[in-house]
Amino acid sequence: MGQATKAVIMARGLGTRMRKADDSAVLDQSQHAAATAGVKAMIPIGRPFLDYVLSALADAGYTRACLIIGPEHQSVRDYFSIQSPPKRIHIEYAIQQEPLGTADATAAAEQFAGNDNFLLLNSDNYYPPEAFAALGQLEGAGVALFDRDQMVASGNIPEDRILKFSVAEVDRDGCLKRIHEKPSEETLRRLAPPLLVNMNCWRFSPAIFQACRSIGPSARGELELTDAVQYAIDHLNERIETRIFREAVLDLSSRADISSVAERLRTLNPNP
Repeated sequence: MGQATKAVIMARGLGTRMRKADDSAVLDQSQHAAATAGVKAMIPIGRPFLDYVLSALADAGYTRACLIIGPEHQSVRDYFSIQSPPKRIHIEYAIQQEPLGTADATAAAEQFAGNDNFLLLNSDNYYPPEAFAALGQLEGAGVALFDRDQMVASGNIPEDRILKFSVAEVDRDGCLKRIHEKPSEETLRRLAPPLLVNMNCWRFSPAIFQACRSIGPSARGELELTDAVQYAIDHLNERIETRIFREAVLDLSSRADISSVAERLRTLNPNP
């Protein structure tokens, strides 16, 4: 289907970890206010963090982005629609009424996606722009996976957190077989190195929406995107190609992450 031009950004999260006070984190007044509100995508690093993400998407050829937000996130709308509308990428919105999980958030973008393939990503991660470009060039569905050792070596995420991240199992054809959430030591030993971390950077076909409607809540009571992906693989015969990257993904989950992300992005001049 050629170059994907649509991107969906999940920005509905409650920001529970970001709201949590941390006396060790050195924040300016505007960062403290944004962290207290819990809207991670709007944490100011010179510009709101999401400006950096949108700029990277525009660099990779994406021209339309849909922000999945909650009904209470008027500040996000005000910024991108009134205060600082992007020039290179058109912003649209879809409302996830309740924070019911990542599959529910994805389903909110169905009208925006229509019959097109689209990129889906988190709003609190800065991904290598090369990942956006590579997924954009696929013919069908795909996922960007990241070398866990390199994430530890060159990223901003503490090793003890990365070791708890989900990892991917890839089949002989280079397609995704399964995402292992909270993998056991036995699973990790079985998987061939390098261990590949899933950071929620996907290219989906419209089949994902049927999958999102077909699953039930997980053990923790949420509609999980990884469950929908597995349903698409097992029941809809969806082929999800993998692309592997050694560059790190920056993570903006807590107040302690803000300074390290700011340091790594300080040389960039976002131009969405």
